[in-house]
Amino acid sequence: MNLDNQSTPFELIGGKKGVQNLVERFYFHMDTLPEVTTIRLMHSENLDTAKLKLFKFLCGWLGGPDLYIQEYGHPRLRRRHLPFKIGGKERDQWLFCMDKALAEMPIDEQLSTHVRQALSQLATHMINS
Repeated sequence: MNLDNQSTPFELIGGKKGVQNLVERFYFHMDTLPEVTTIRLMHSENLDTAKLKLFKFLCGWLGGPDLYIQEYGHPRLRRRHLPFKIGGKERDQWLFCMDKALAEMPIDEQLSTHVRQALSQLATHMINS
């Protein structure tokens, strides 16, 4: 994902600080919105580990440092998510939280749209039931 052939989405979103903010907002919405109870219940009560893993994954996925790969190896996202029943409802709830988090980010609309589209494709790939 390289929007202007000079900067990565990671840089344009604000580097590690920007990704951390996105992850915090994402999990804030997941933890507080009644519309996403299904996916919230798929997570442990304490979200710290989930936050850290999503942060590390998104850093590399957005074109920054491959923190997730350095610690856990290849993401193999679909395989890592097989223990969880993920259907259209779960995908939509996840995207709902991410859309809300992205809307709160001080980023260019073109970047936001690009990231949303890419995350939508990724979330659809996670459907396993």
